[in-house]
Amino acid sequence: MSEKVLHPIEPTFDSHSKILILGSFPSVKSREMGYFYGHPQNRFWRVLSAVYEEPVVPQSIEERRSFLLRHHVAVWDVIASCTISGSSDSSIKDVTVNDLSRILEKAPIGRIYVNGRKAETLYRKYTFPLTGREAVCLPSTSPANAAWSLERLIKAWMVLREGLHSPS
Repeated sequence: MSEKVLHPIEPTFDSHSKILILGSFPSVKSREMGYFYGHPQNRFWRVLSAVYEEPVVPQSIEERRSFLLRHHVAVWDVIASCTISGSSDSSIKDVTVNDLSRILEKAPIGRIYVNGRKAETLYRKYTFPLTGREAVCLPSTSPANAAWSLERLIKAWMVLREGLHSPS
């Protein structure tokens, strides 16, 4: 059953964030946890830990926030509210977008990345016309993207390391 849902999670960023990673909309598990990529099968945190050569994958919300800020990574989603059935990106309708100026005006974001094709489609349709900033699409870390192994995802997501050298 589809229902109108408001995005319950504030963006994570600070005045040192150089990279912005946007998902589409938080899953049911993420909304329950109260933080991004909360589904235990989502590979986002394992991928980022490997990319940034962190020996331990952050588990708690505070560990995850600290991890992102330490690596100058901002995270949010394209959508502020939508009608959605469960966690199914394919069911998303009635979209209201998040106002990225909250981040872009306060942080020296050098590159914007989107996590998966649905986030890319939504970004191009709703957000790009407002920001004029291109976003690079990375393969989704969702468990639904079973065609991509963890190792293959890590290799593709290594482009984030280039963002470390963006001017601040």
